[in-house]
Amino acid sequence: ISPNSVDVMKRRFSNHNQLTSLVADMESLPFDNESFDVVCSAGSLSYGDNDKVMNEVFRILNREGVFIVVDSLNHNPIYKINRYINYLRGKRSRSVLKMMPTTILIGQYEKKFGDIEVEYFGTISWLCPFLSIFLNESKIMKFSNYIDSLFNIRKSAFKFTMIAFKKM
Repeated sequence: ISPNSVDVMKRRFSNHNQLTSLVADMESLPFDNESFDVVCSAGSLSYGDNDKVMNEVFRILNREGVFIVVDSLNHNPIYKINRYINYLRGKRSRSVLKMMPTTILIGQYEKKFGDIEVEYFGTISWLCPFLSIFLNESKIMKFSNYIDSLFNIRKSAFKFTMIAFKKM
């Protein structure tokens, strides 16, 4: 919904004449059924009604189309508290808090699409500002990835990536 973001993307990928970019309502996309091979979403799932967005993406994807997502999860208590504080400060809306993706929503995408691949990461992202006192960015990233690899981090992850494959 950000015209500025769309302008930045158009400039950055100006040499790709097959790229379509425009400002649109993700709950009611202005595209024909089965008109895209790939749909991408970066940090925007919490800005629309989850069912409407999922159905719209499914509708506009071609058979065998792919939905690629990177977004934040709403499970880790530290992140939930941070988001709530930002809500109290007026930096987040109540609807965003309610619509934040969860593992339940990811399961709904799996049901709808038939096949998904999901990766969870960023369990200790909240520690990064403190760790930056002692470690450089590269070492922090390696440490964070190491911690993520030690545990089943579904419930404590900060971010996730999902690739949903439309199966007909």
